[in-house]
Amino acid sequence: MGFFSTILGFCGFGVGLSTGLVVGYYLFIYFQPCDVKDPDIRPLVEHDSQSLQQLLPEIPLWVKNPDYDRVDWLNKFLEVMWPYLDKAICKTAKNIAKPIIAEQIPKYKIESVEFESLTLGSLPPTFQGMKVYLTEEKELIMEPALKWAANPNVTVAVKAYGLKATVQVVDLQVFAQPRITLKPLVPSFPCFANIFVSLMEKPHVDFGLKLLGADLMSIPGLYRFAQELIKDQVANMYLWPKTLEVQILDPAKAMKKPVGILHVKVLRAMKLRKKDLLGASDPYVKLKLTETKAPSKKTTVKHKNLNPEWNEEFSIVVKDPETQALELIVYDWEQVGKHDKMGMNVVPLKELPPDEPKVMMLDLLKNMDPNDNQNDKMRGQIEVELTYKPFKEEDLPKDSENPGEVQKAPEGTPAGGGVLVVTVHEAEDVEGKHHTNPYVRINFKGEERKTKQLKKNRDPRWEEEFTFMLEEPPVKDRLHVEVLSTSTRIGLLHPKETLGYIDISLADVVSNRRINEKFHLIDSKNGRIQIELQWQTS
Repeated sequence: MGFFSTILGFCGFGVGLSTGLVVGYYLFIYFQPCDVKDPDIRPLVEHDSQSLQQLLPEIPLWVKNPDYDRVDWLNKFLEVMWPYLDKAICKTAKNIAKPIIAEQIPKYKIESVEFESLTLGSLPPTFQGMKVYLTEEKELIMEPALKWAANPNVTVAVKAYGLKATVQVVDLQVFAQPRITLKPLVPSFPCFANIFVSLMEKPHVDFGLKLLGADLMSIPGLYRFAQELIKDQVANMYLWPKTLEVQILDPAKAMKKPVGILHVKVLRAMKLRKKDLLGASDPYVKLKLTETKAPSKKTTVKHKNLNPEWNEEFSIVVKDPETQALELIVYDWEQVGKHDKMGMNVVPLKELPPDEPKVMMLDLLKNMDPNDNQNDKMRGQIEVELTYKPFKEEDLPKDSENPGEVQKAPEGTPAGGGVLVVTVHEAEDVEGKHHTNPYVRINFKGEERKTKQLKKNRDPRWEEEFTFMLEEPPVKDRLHVEVLSTSTRIGLLHPKETLGYIDISLADVVSNRRINEKFHLIDSKNGRIQIELQWQTS
């Protein structure tokens, strides 16, 4: 009986399998799903900008957005300089980190924290594009799009309770869009006083972390937790409008303007010490003011003379007579090699009476250290005549009218609100398919304003101003500006056409108070429009 059951079982399995295959094949061939549509295949030129960005997410910003400029030269510069920048950045990072670590480790009973290795790797960051804001202010605003897939080797050794643990950071990826503001711009190198850095959006940070050779990021949940924690911490510190400020120059000193002229007459020197083994010295005088980048002034060389007379006059611009001083250094000229220093002295300008000549006999010293015994040796004397002439009130250099000054809002402006002033200056290279008689239409919060129409003009200039009174700052609003053209002929098939448009976020206008910029028009081949925006408060 068992034998027959087995035979029947095998037969049933064979019949069922065969029947299933036949039925499945029949259904697959003769029954097609009716809800599946053929994909819509179109050329790339027929896609809108949003569809193209979804299809090609890795396109550089300078391709997708006309406001971003291509910066291949900067990427090439980083590629060549990266081996040197790597060492310089790592050295600076160590110097900054050491005092911070020394201050923090006693709180956690840690014996030491040391860098066993610190290098950023061989792959430099790349800039996908850069946007520059022209605000007509004494500032430069840049927004680079940064991508960095690095291969760093950062190894930190931590010692505590007699044990040592090694933590290694590898495979770092950083995608960020910072805003870098250089302001104020000053007439002293490097020509800006401060650097302000902030992030326009949360950065993407990805990295590997190894502890004792094991990959910590492989622990379930830790990778996402660490990534989100870093994003939130960085965003809390530097997400716009919060900034990291780095001072480069003292703005007060950098922006100081001339207040007078110092007239210096180098008369003579006496009893100079002999510097040359054979014959007398060949002295000359170098003079300059402290706290200035202006080059030094020099007298002529008096050959083979230890009691030279020059009677040469110089004029030097003075910016701060209370802190600046005149520095006089006598050198022995050499035809070959370095010129030997014979002595020096310094005259503070605050010791000079205004508009009165003062003749001074100064002892030459080795340096200006009062505790240096070498200054007791006799090195000779130098005689000078100094006259400080401060500018009169009418002679003081005056600033030209500041074009970036923002006026106050008129009376009647709502408390906490303000007035948005929109000035339409001009446009460039706007051209319609059928006619080019441009005018500008502005839409904001349901209100519409228009400029006058200019006939047959590809580079129109309007210089028209519009105002919008608001009860609160428009930090989340956008201004729609559209350039249109209408036909002047009756009965034309195309009476109106769009020459281009832009949507301007007003958050930057509120924070900067004023923006004056040329914008690339969307849906225009080469068209640009210059718009000035001011946010006036009472």
